Amino acid sequence: MNNVVPKQFIELLGKPVLIHTAEKFLSAIPDINIVIVLPLALHEEWSKICEKHNFITSHNVVEGGETRYHSVKRGLELVPDACVVGIHDAARPLVSRETILNAYTTAEKLGNACPSIPLNESIRFLKGVDNCAVDRTHYSIIQTPQCFHSDLIRKAFLKAYKPEFTDDASVLESFGEKINLIEGNRENIKLTTPQDLIIAEALMKSNSI
Repeated sequence: MNNVVPKQFIELLGKPVLIHTAEKFLSAIPDINIVIVLPLALHEEWSKICEKHNFITSHNVVEGGETRYHSVKRGLELVPDACVVGIHDAARPLVSRETILNAYTTAEKLGNACPSIPLNESIRFLKGVDNCAVDRTHYSIIQTPQCFHSDLIRKAFLKAYKPEFTDDASVLESFGEKINLIEGNRENIKLTTPQDLIIAEALMKSNSI
């Protein structure tokens, strides 16, 4: 992001990304219980941000781990039995209310749900110095929130970490479970570059989500 401020704390339209994200979930599910996973060094800063922006919603804050896998595993320790848990990237503040509700509802019925969107551009498979065209209709872009029955995903996270665990669905899939893809929303980008911030602000100003 080339910014001294952690990207989840960068302000969009005068409000930190993380608060935008949390408020999306509160809008969709008002009685939701929120667990925020952050590096320990950012806990005090987060408290000050909450005070500054009057974010008074009750929530738990957990120390993150060395990888996404380890951070999620720590967050899951605070999740109760027999519920649906949604795991979401803090840097995706443009998730729609419809995507959130669809993910939770589908997971409640089928055990899990993972938002996805189709590819718009051509892609090629790279192997060493060689490459070849592949059919993009066989691939999807995966988003969050990825939702699961809590008992099932916590059991999956008992497995030892593997580098191929790039998201939570991949952890559950390694446990032998089929992943249920649902329709995501294209605006639900993960803020990664300075250009993404420009896009996000433009979308917020247009009230397109």
